[in-house]
Amino acid sequence: MNNKIVIGFLLVIFALNAASATVIEGNNPEYAGKTLHFFRWSDPVTQKEEPVFSVQFDNDGKFSSTVQVSKTTFVFCDFGIYRGMFFIEPGKKAELLFPPLREKDFADEKNPFFEPVSFWFGLKNDEGLNKNVASFDAKFNQLTNQYFNQLYFRQSKAVFDTVAAALTQAFPVSAMPVFEIHKKLKLRSLETEVFRLKAEEVAGVFNTVTTEFWTYPAFSNFFDKTFVSRLSFDAKEPGGEKLKNAVGNANAGILLNHIKNKYKLNGDVVALALLKMLYDGFYSGEFAKSSILQVLRSAELKNHNNSEIRKITASVMEKLTFLQPGSAAPVICLKDIDGNRKCSNETSEKFKYVVFADDEMMVCREHLKYLATVHEKWGKHLEIIVVMRKTDLIEMKMFLDKNHVPGLKLIDEKGEFARQYNVKSFPACFLFDEKHRVVFENAKAPLDGFEQQFGAFLQQELFERQRNQGR
Repeated sequence: MNNKIVIGFLLVIFALNAASATVIEGNNPEYAGKTLHFFRWSDPVTQKEEPVFSVQFDNDGKFSSTVQVSKTTFVFCDFGIYRGMFFIEPGKKAELLFPPLREKDFADEKNPFFEPVSFWFGLKNDEGLNKNVASFDAKFNQLTNQYFNQLYFRQSKAVFDTVAAALTQAFPVSAMPVFEIHKKLKLRSLETEVFRLKAEEVAGVFNTVTTEFWTYPAFSNFFDKTFVSRLSFDAKEPGGEKLKNAVGNANAGILLNHIKNKYKLNGDVVALALLKMLYDGFYSGEFAKSSILQVLRSAELKNHNNSEIRKITASVMEKLTFLQPGSAAPVICLKDIDGNRKCSNETSEKFKYVVFADDEMMVCREHLKYLATVHEKWGKHLEIIVVMRKTDLIEMKMFLDKNHVPGLKLIDEKGEFARQYNVKSFPACFLFDEKHRVVFENAKAPLDGFEQQFGAFLQQELFERQRNQGR
C-alpha cells in the first residue's frame, strides 16, 4: 500500500514538472471586449494552426490567462491587420504590450491574399528571450534594409560580413539555446538569399537543430525555403528518372538515400525533408497522388523511431487525404438565415452542391443569383447548400429573398467552416454525394460551368449505377 502511495506521489510530481503554469496578462483599453486566439504550428511541413490559449479583454481592456506548457512554445495571434508573436516560457509570467488597434478595412477583409503585419510582442519588464529575439530581428531588418542594394543586387561579400559582424557584436553568445538557434538560422538564411546558394550547399545546417526547435519560425521558414518543391526540381535533373520511379514504386529507402547523399543530411531531419518534398510533390501534379500516399505509409516513415516524425507523417497524411474524392466531408452544422440550427447531412436523397459565399462581394452576388437557374435545371438530383460569411444579416436576407436564392442557407458566423474547408477566396464550391462523401473538392462555381460539370458527371454516374444494378 505504501509503495502505491509513493508511486502516486511521484507521478503527481512528474506531471507538475512536465507542464508549468504560465500567466499571460495584458492591458489596453482599445481592445476592451475583444477575444483573441493564440495558435502554434503543428509541424514545419503542414503548418496546421493548433489552438494554445485565448484571452478575453474585460470592459477596461484588461485580461489574465493561465497557460500550461512543458517547454518554450512559439505562439502567434492574428488580430486586425497584425500578427503578433512571442515565446511562452514555462513558469514565466508574460505581460503583453499591444500596438494601437487597427482593424482591417473593407478591401483587406475581402482580399484573399492579405498578409498581416508581423511583429514580436513587447513584454513588460522583459530582459530575456522575447526581448532578445525582437531586438535581434529589428536590428537584422534595419541592416538588411540599409544595405539592400549592396546585398541583394551586388552580392557584396564585404557588406554581408559587415552585417554579420554587426549582429554578432550587438548580440554575443547567450545562455539561451532558442535565441542562439534563431540567430544562426537567420544569418544562414540571409547568406543563402544574398549569394543565391543552392539547397545542397546550405541544408547541412539543419543537422544541428533538434526536433524541439522545428516549429520555431527561424527554422520552419528557412527549412521551407530550402526544400520547397525540391522533389519536382530533383526529378527534372540528370538521373531524376530514378527518383520518379522510386515515387511510383513507393520506395522510401531510395528517396531517403537521395536526400542523405545530395543534401548531406543525417538523423531525423532526413525524414523531415522527405515529408516536405512529398507534401509539395503531392500538390505539384507531377506525381501520382496514390504513389505519394503509399510512400507515406511506408515503414520508414510510419514506424520511424522518432515519435515526432511519426506524428508529422500522420499529419501530412491527414492533410493530403482531406476532402479527397470518396472521403467523408466534415458535416456543416450552423444556424440558417432564420436562426434555426441545420446540418448539411440532414437529407440523403440528392447530391449536395456546397457554395461558400460572401454577399458583400459583387462576384459572389452574381454567382448566388445564378443558383436559381442551377436549381431549376438540376433540382431533381441536386440539393444546394449555401454557407454565407457573416455580414449584415438584414441586408443578406433581403438580397437572398429578392433574388430567390434556393437551397439551405447557413451563416458561418465565426468562419469556422470556411477555415476547416480551407476556403481562401469566395465563392468556393464543393460537390458531395448523397452520403456526404466528396465528389469534387474544387467544383466549378455556378457561373463558371458547374451545370456542364455536374451534367457530365451525373450522366456517367447514373450509367455506372444502372450497369452495376444489372450485374
